[in-house]
Amino acid sequence: MAANLDEIVGESLATLMRHHALVRGDSPAITLDGDEVLTFAQLDTRANSLAHHLKRVGVTSDRYVTIAEPNSFEFFIACAACWKIGAIPQPVSSRLPAGELDAIVDLADSAAVIGVEHVGRPSITTKTTIEPNDAPLPDVVASAWKAPTSGGSTGRPKLIVSGDPSVFADDLATRPALLGCTTGETMVMPGPMYHNGPFIWGWSALFVGGHIALSSRFDAHETLAAIERNQATSVYMVPTMMLRIWKLPEHVRNSYDLSSVRFAWHLAEPCPPWLKDVWIDWIGAENIWELYGGTEGQASTVINGVDWLKHRGSVGKPATGTMKICDDAGADLAADEVGEVWMRTLGRDTPTYHYVGAEAESRDGWECLGDIGWMDSDGFLYLADRRTDMILVGGANVFPAEVEAAINLHPDVGSSAVIGLPDDDKGNQIHAIVQAHGLNEDDLLRHLAEHLVAYKRPRTIEFVDHALRDDAGKVRRGALRAERLEKLDSSAS
Repeated sequence: MAANLDEIVGESLATLMRHHALVRGDSPAITLDGDEVLTFAQLDTRANSLAHHLKRVGVTSDRYVTIAEPNSFEFFIACAACWKIGAIPQPVSSRLPAGELDAIVDLADSAAVIGVEHVGRPSITTKTTIEPNDAPLPDVVASAWKAPTSGGSTGRPKLIVSGDPSVFADDLATRPALLGCTTGETMVMPGPMYHNGPFIWGWSALFVGGHIALSSRFDAHETLAAIERNQATSVYMVPTMMLRIWKLPEHVRNSYDLSSVRFAWHLAEPCPPWLKDVWIDWIGAENIWELYGGTEGQASTVINGVDWLKHRGSVGKPATGTMKICDDAGADLAADEVGEVWMRTLGRDTPTYHYVGAEAESRDGWECLGDIGWMDSDGFLYLADRRTDMILVGGANVFPAEVEAAINLHPDVGSSAVIGLPDDDKGNQIHAIVQAHGLNEDDLLRHLAEHLVAYKRPRTIEFVDHALRDDAGKVRRGALRAERLEKLDSSAS
């Protein structure tokens, strides 16, 4: 067995995990909710047993294994078990409705489902007996190290299959230094691991022998407590989490020691400038980091708070790949002109991904994920919104994210989603769905009058008692709109 990680580069992820089991053994790999601990040795041993079980039920190399586990030790064990037999982990939410799970499993032709029972496929749940088995397994490399899913703008599921095999490549070896968690350091992870961002951040920390302070579900107090308790160097968040933390009483926020944090990452949804401002003032501009990019991985931008203050509102300059802004006809646009964001890889001989169940929107080697934005003269990218979410109101473009940011400024608002509904006069009207406590429509409209011009304010407001974004910061505006259009059609008939 190699003595250090440099000698593991190029080896399989299974070999890497065995290395940590032997070298770091009793060191904690994952701490769950502040008390339960899984060591590197335990992670490897339990993954080995599950890998043998998966082989017995017929899972072979390069088959997808659907993993429907919540944030837990079992999630990580399942992924590691897949890599040990050359299978491809295909993570999904543990709370998917049965119909949506069936569609994904059928699309992937999954060899097994872990976490929930599934008719017609071998299923591994808490009721399944996994016999201990630490016998060595042949070293097998899968053609893809992950295959997360996305509903995309169509609402139909697709797999986004990584173009990288299950190998400890150079980028996996160097990425943790950028993410802020290297050997022996702690990353606080309150995000759902089945999403691509938490998956990459969390596993990248473990790959180099870092420690994850994992939350089974996001809690503002516990996130801050976990940073202090572990003297964490890195934390992964989405702006929804940042907002909930900021809405804690000031004396509560300031009672936690966050001085160890060098990288407070946020991504996955737009961050309102005011929220970024207050976090910069709180923990320092040099410690706030943002990444923009798709699960597809063609290109991404990175920016820290220092550069953001100079380019307010930007998501950064391309750090991997390259990007440009085009009009609807595909012509390149000049600086500060708004259009579609197109991207492509650089320095690779192979694609970064392929879809199962969808086709990429591509043109001459460039691809578009549906985002709208512009670049300034220094090459910094600014995002407006998703093309499919933009609302045309009387000839004016309204971006839901801007309206949601204004709504979320109200202290009684938990979350919001803004959609367009048909309007005979202006084509569309803005409809706001708001999770709030003790707030009425008149109070919210008075609040919005201070932050938005008249045509961007909602014409109708619907109050709900449940969160509209998940813990990864994702909101399914298309599904929300479809539900309300169906109700409108029903009432009209």
